Amino acid sequence: MKEKLQAFERLLNIMDDLRAKCPWDKAQTMESIRHLTIEEVYELGDAIIDNQMDEVKKELGDIMLHLVFYSKIASEKDLFDISDVLNAQCEKLIHRHPHIYGDVQVADAEEVSKNWEKLKLKEGKTSVLEGVPRSLPSLVKAIRIQDKASATGFDWENTEQVLDKVEEELKELRSEIRSNKKEQVKMELGDLLFSMVNLARYLDVNPDEALEKTNRKFIARFEFIEKKASEQDKSLSEMNLSEMDVFWDQAKKQGL
Repeated sequence: MKEKLQAFERLLNIMDDLRAKCPWDKAQTMESIRHLTIEEVYELGDAIIDNQMDEVKKELGDIMLHLVFYSKIASEKDLFDISDVLNAQCEKLIHRHPHIYGDVQVADAEEVSKNWEKLKLKEGKTSVLEGVPRSLPSLVKAIRIQDKASATGFDWENTEQVLDKVEEELKELRSEIRSNKKEQVKMELGDLLFSMVNLARYLDVNPDEALEKTNRKFIARFEFIEKKASEQDKSLSEMNLSEMDVFWDQAKKQGL
C-alpha cells in the first residue's frame, strides 16, 4: 500500500510542476483536454480488445493523468481537489453497496444491479436512464439504456421473445423499404438495431465488441483483396465482384 500511495503522490507532484512550469500544461482548461480524454478512453478500449496488457497499462496511466489534471484545474478555482473527488467516490461506493457495508442480503450480481438503480433514484434522480450520457456513441448508449431498464424488471422473459421482436422489426423494415418512405425506413432500421442490441444482451455478447471484431475482420480481408489485386497490377475498380470474391474466400481460408 505504501508504494501505491507514493506512486500516486508522485503523479500529483508532477502535475503541480507541470501546471506551474510547462507553457502547454498551464494553458489547458477542462474544455481543451476533454476531447483528449475521450481519445484516451478509446485507446484503452483498443488495447483491451487487442489483449495488449502493456498498452492497457500505458493507457490507464494516461487516463489517470487526465483525472488528476481535471482535479488540479478545479482546485486552482477553489471548486474541489483530488481528495474531494476520491472521498466522494468512496462515499458513493459505500452507500451503493449496502450488502458489503450494511446488513442488506443479495443472492447474485443481478440483484446487486437492481439495488444499485433503486439507490440512485433515492439519491434524487428522477429516472434510471438519467445517468446515460447524451454524447455516448449510439450503440453503446443502446446497451446502457437496456441494461438500466432491465435492472428495474422492464425486460423480456426469454431469448425467443427477443428473436420474435427482431423478426417483427425486420418485417416492418421490409414493408417501409417497399413503400420508399425514407424517414420511416430510418425509424424502422433504428428499431431493428435496438432489438439486435437486446438480442446480443440476452446472448451475453457485447454488441459493440462483436461489431468491432467484425469491423477488424472485414478490414483484414479487404486489405488482402487489395494486396492480391496489386500483385496482378490491377486496381479494385478494374475487377468485378466475382474476381474479388475469389480473394475474399482465400482470405477466409487463411483465417483472416
